[in-house]
Amino acid sequence: MEFLYEYGLFVAKAVTLVIAFIIVVSTIVGVASKQKQGKGQLEIISLSEQLKDITHYAKQVLLDKAALKQLAKKQKKEDKAKSKNKKASDEEEKSRLFVIDFKGSMDANEVEHLREEITAILCVANKEDEVLVRLESGGGVVHGYGLAASQLQRIKEKGLILTIAVDKVAASGGYMMACVADKLLASQFAYIGSIGVLAQLPNFNKLLKKNDVEFEQHTAGEYKRTLTVFGENNDEGRAKFKEEIEEIHTLFKDFVHSQRPEMNIEKVATGEYWPGVKAKELGLVDELSTSDDYILSHFPEREIFKVKYSLKKNVAEKLGLSVAAVAERVVMQSWNKARHWF
Repeated sequence: MEFLYEYGLFVAKAVTLVIAFIIVVSTIVGVASKQKQGKGQLEIISLSEQLKDITHYAKQVLLDKAALKQLAKKQKKEDKAKSKNKKASDEEEKSRLFVIDFKGSMDANEVEHLREEITAILCVANKEDEVLVRLESGGGVVHGYGLAASQLQRIKEKGLILTIAVDKVAASGGYMMACVADKLLASQFAYIGSIGVLAQLPNFNKLLKKNDVEFEQHTAGEYKRTLTVFGENNDEGRAKFKEEIEEIHTLFKDFVHSQRPEMNIEKVATGEYWPGVKAKELGLVDELSTSDDYILSHFPEREIFKVKYSLKKNVAEKLGLSVAAVAERVVMQSWNKARHWF
């Protein structure tokens, strides 16, 4: 029993030291996070090379020796033909398909990365090139998604073809972005639409009154604040707030209609959303297809590149996160042992 007691005491001390270490590391990470973030970096990944590797691996696994030998001969002839026409092929470069991923949140903060990615593409793209945006968003703040849609319009203004593929959802602000496309694709069961505006807020005025808490709010301008969270709202303020929402909805409808004039905007701008199949019938999308199928349809005729902009983590963040993860595992292991012995 004395051995068990001493071992348990040792484990308890170890756990205490590890927890103290985690607190120190967390403090360092917290201080580092308040400092200026690391600069962003642009990544350009060849999806064509990835697809070539996948194709080569699949053939190696699936084909028998005779078929592989025949394939090798065919490849040798093709390589020989390519070498003869190398000069001509150098003069006629393949057109490129640039792929961007946009997965939007409520505040649309991802637009900061999107603008960097689009700028990079516009710096190197030719008129024959195309941009594919794999879009996924349920919408969010008006100004954020309005800016995101404007970023996509930059691609079209430069004369490039803009294709947008929605595999899961493009609703509300997400559809505001999607409708900018020259060609809009959606999978069969992707959620599409929700051309409407939503605004909601709680009101705690009755709760404050019940607890004898007074709330004061002073404004300059008749409609500086139409509805409030803590004050008492009135019908006039509600009516003005509703008017402002209707104005935003009208702007939303006008924008969508300017991008897709053939669509019956009044029929679809009800705030409803539909699966891809129905969305195609209503004219909300052009084709039913996944982004994967669209990329494969351009391989190997085109060079396909994924463009991604991301922020680099500084040393303190990398060290802090990795050490914290290890420390967490140690604590859990020690805790499990302690429970076993006690």
